[in-house]
This record gives sequence, C-alpha cells and structure tokens, in this order.
Amino acid sequence: MIWKVMPSAEHMKMFPNKSMGDHIGLEFVDFGPEHITARMPVDHRTMQPFGLLHGGASCVLAETVGSVASAFCIDINKQYAVGLEINANHLRGVTGGYVYGTARPIHIGRSTHVWDIRIEDENKKLVCISRLTMAVKDK
Repeated sequence: MIWKVMPSAEHMKMFPNKSMGDHIGLEFVDFGPEHITARMPVDHRTMQPFGLLHGGASCVLAETVGSVASAFCIDINKQYAVGLEINANHLRGVTGGYVYGTARPIHIGRSTHVWDIRIEDENKKLVCISRLTMAVKDK
C-alpha cells in the first residue's frame, strides 16, 4: 500500500470545503490500495460553450484527485504537496452524465510524486489521460 493513511470518505472531511472541487460538484467515490477515484458531473459548471466537457474541467478533476492522492502519501503534519506540472490529452467529447478520474502512482519519491490520471465516461470509455507532477515540501 502506498498510503501513509488509507484514504476513505471519512478522511476526506479533513480537506477544507469551499474549494473549486466543491464548486463543480466533484466527489470522491472509490479508494483502493493504490488508487483514488473521484467523479465530476458534466453540466453547466463543467461544459464549454459548445455543450461538451471543458478541457479545463478535466484538468481540475485530474489535479484534484492527484493532489489528494499525494496528501495521503505524506505526513501532512510535516509536509504538503503542490502541483508542479500537469498535462492532459483530451480524447473524447462528453455531453452529459458523469466522468470518473482515477489517480494511480507512476512515481512516489521523497520530493516529487508523479500520477497517472485516467478520466472515463459512465460507459468506461477513455475521455482524457493526464499526468500530474507534485512537489513535496516541508512545512
């Protein structure tokens, strides 16, 4: 297991409310020994003007799920993790429902974490693939 503390819905309460994720309706739905999954609605908050999922919203989902994953891999009393770089390849348009972002580690180091985040639609079709690099800093 990669986590310092096994993530759960109960542990999610330690993160502050009133964040971008809250604003767009993001919610965490699955926690495993090496992954975290969150879902995000495809609606007026997350669509671009032409009725498709906004690429920026996909990046918000990817960065949020990857950032939370990093937080569970460190001692949050002594360290914090911040986004250093994100990239995303948008592969398929989505016009409604939910998309699901699952973060899995590529590298968990002392000073950096790299996450693979795959975003799928409700039919498990790949919508976006993202890579997120997090910097781990001492408080």
